[in-house]
This record gives sequence, structure tokens and C-alpha cells, in this order.
Amino acid sequence: MELAYIPSPSSGVLHLGPLPLRGYAFCIIIGVFVAVWYGGKRWVARGGKAGTVADIAVWAVPFGLVGGRLYHVITDYQLYFSDGEDWVDAFKIWEGGLGIWGAIALGAVGAWIGCRRRGIPLPAWADALAPAIAFAQAIGRWGNWFNQELYGKATDVPWALKISSGPNREAGLYHPTFLYESLWCVGVALLVIWADRRFKLGHGRAFALYVAAYCVGRFWIEYLRVDEAHHILGLRLNDWTAIVIFALAVTYIVISSRIRPGREEVVEPDRDESAKPVAPEPSSEPEDAKPTDAAADAADAKTTT
Repeated sequence: MELAYIPSPSSGVLHLGPLPLRGYAFCIIIGVFVAVWYGGKRWVARGGKAGTVADIAVWAVPFGLVGGRLYHVITDYQLYFSDGEDWVDAFKIWEGGLGIWGAIALGAVGAWIGCRRRGIPLPAWADALAPAIAFAQAIGRWGNWFNQELYGKATDVPWALKISSGPNREAGLYHPTFLYESLWCVGVALLVIWADRRFKLGHGRAFALYVAAYCVGRFWIEYLRVDEAHHILGLRLNDWTAIVIFALAVTYIVISSRIRPGREEVVEPDRDESAKPVAPEPSSEPEDAKPTDAAADAADAKTTT
């Protein structure tokens, strides 16, 4: 007997008057806005300028979307390039399919370009954005709820997710892995905020902590999922990705804390001040008291005689 469950939306499309908006895209858009807003507040608190995070996000967000889609299409190529599939669907990002690993990797490239143009250290910018990105992920995961995708194994727990029948899915009650990951990302954000205040993390270590903590949760959540995936030695591909990236993040934290302890004192130099020419220091000696070249030569002549 079904005592309680989480219902799935009957449609993945929201209608704002005559304008249709897919729930998946809506969640991604809201997540981006939250990340830029909160990341901007943290950046200003670190000594940066208002508007800098938004300016760099203009580079990071498009790169991240492309990277996330590329990772999904490459790792799940059979969904688009096998017999009976339409390769054009690989471009339909609004139907779901963004790999966080690719989004972070290529998004970092876009952020590096934006930071370089403004003379800002990328690690400091990443530290400010770390919990903001986690909050954005927490919001973005609800897009999977709208699409009724990426759920876990069948279960009868009171918080089970009810899935209706559809293409490549069977109606029933399943673990709401989208909800698990959303809550985990909120916890990761709060962890990074606390650790950053407690230990004054700098030089990219707050971002590395976010990455490591996310990987821990993603590993066990990935284990629950039943959607089609490639397996290596009995583990899903994303499990192996989480293991490797977790190890790299922890290694970075250890090495970085030894090589560059503490936190950056200046995260965003004042470009206007640095562009001003440096005026020569005024001399305390009166102009009339300075010996002329002729006087100096006469003094040298007396010394030699």
C-alpha cells in the first residue's frame, strides 16, 4: 500500500502565459542566477569589486554549458549515435543531459579567460564561487524531477519518487536520487562556507574542498541510479570519475597548503590605480642648492690640484 510518495510533474514544461518554458532549463537558469548573485557577495566580501563575478560568468557559463553537454554526449554516445537514434538530439540540451564534470572543467577554462582579462587570480575567484556553484547544482537537480529522469532503484520508502510510464521507463516508486543530490549539494555549500570562515581557505582550497565533498556524495548517489551507463570493473563510469577527481582535489589541498599557506591579501587589483604613471618623488633639497654641472667640474678641478 502506498502511504506516501513524491509525485512527478505531469509535464516538464512550465507555461508563463503564452511562453512555454521547460522545467529543466528553468532550473538551470535559476541556478546560474543564484550562483552569480551569491558568488558576487562572497567576492566583494573578499575585497573584490561588485560586478566582477557577473563579468567573468559571461565567459564561464557558456563554456560550462558546452562542456557539460559534451561530457554527457561523449560518455552516453549510444543514446545519439547508435542504430535507430537521431544524432540531432545531441543538440537538444533542453531535454536534459549535462555532465557536471565537463561543465566544471570547461567552465574553468572560460573563467580563466575572464580572470586573465581582468588581471584576477583564478583560484581566488573559484574560492568565492565554490559554495555558490554547489547551491546552483542543488537547484539544477530539480530539472531531473521535471524530466522524470536519473532516478534510483525501486523502493517503498515514504519519500519514494513516483514515476509514470514513458519512453525507456517503467512506472513505479524509485529512490529520488535527484533529491538526494540536491540536499547533498546544500550540505557541501554549508561545509565550504564554514571551513572557509574557520580556516581562511585561499589559493583555490575552498574550491578543492567543494570538489572533494561533492565527489563523496556523488559516488554513493551514482551507485543508486539505474539509468543506462557504462561500467568499468563493476562500477559506473561516473563512480570512477568521482574517485579520480576526489583524489586530485585532496592532493591539491595538501600540496597547496604547504606551498602557499594562508589566503590572498589582494584578490582584485585596482586597475585604474595601476594604470596611472608613477610621479617622481619630490626632492627635499632646494633647486638652488643643487650643484650645476659647471660647479661640479670646478670642484673636481680643485680636488685634483
